[in-house]
Amino acid sequence: MSTTVRKVHDEKWGELQRPTAVGSEATKWVLLAIRYTVLIALTVVFMFPFYLIIRNSLMTQPEITGFDWVWWPAEAQWSNFANLFDDVDMATGLRVSAIIAIVNLVLQTLFASMAGYALARIPFRGKSIFFSIILLTLMVPSAVTFVPTYVVVANLGGINTLWGIVVPGLFSAFATFLFRQFYLDFPTEIEEAGRLDGNGYAGVYWRLILPNSLGIMAALGVLSFINSWNAFLWPVIVGQSNDTQTVQVVLSSFLTAQTINLPALFAGAAVGAAPLVIVFLLLQRYIVQGVRMSGIKG
Repeated sequence: MSTTVRKVHDEKWGELQRPTAVGSEATKWVLLAIRYTVLIALTVVFMFPFYLIIRNSLMTQPEITGFDWVWWPAEAQWSNFANLFDDVDMATGLRVSAIIAIVNLVLQTLFASMAGYALARIPFRGKSIFFSIILLTLMVPSAVTFVPTYVVVANLGGINTLWGIVVPGLFSAFATFLFRQFYLDFPTEIEEAGRLDGNGYAGVYWRLILPNSLGIMAALGVLSFINSWNAFLWPVIVGQSNDTQTVQVVLSSFLTAQTINLPALFAGAAVGAAPLVIVFLLLQRYIVQGVRMSGIKG
């Protein structure tokens, strides 16, 4: 008798639970549909500027400035990209920007890593004072130090040279701060094992700390590459010759007081943005990691 009662009870309980399960499943699918709808809408919004760049780079000047909206030109002007390399020295701009961005990526990240490790692990007199000075530089607007930096570089003969563009940006106080915070949480057991093998601070850093810091170095390196590639004000002031002009400076040549060459400008923007898009697609997880590290706890 008890078995029969238990069976009836289980059947009734299953019937009571079934609508709830169906309802929760329906709610889950509704929330999933809303989430994907929002993501698709945001994707369209963020991709729309790239679409405009590609579309306008394949149009003529009258088509771009015309009042009639067209989604795609009737006849794509692929010659705009060919003329881009004939009319201006875009190849030199790409080469100079690549050199500056790669050098900044490697050296700025390496110097910040070394300084961060010293501030986090090496005991020396006045360490807190040095760290406070580095933090204070983050509060000083770049416009304040622009003229003194230019005077120093000019007196050293750095005008119209690549090193004059690169050297002032090789040290990043922001990256040094993030590296210090990262090394403060680094396991001390690894360093102790290195010292037992007879390594000093330099040996521990090069053999143990640096190989285990590739994640944060890649994250900050990618951000350094993007910032260096997009730099305009300092390169346009220091790199005044054609041999030292970056992509951003070359693009500014299409904007004059008399005319604006819109097809060439958009074609140049597409070519100049292509390396950044490739870097983003290949290393986007490091970019997200680097942005997340900007709020790292102390």
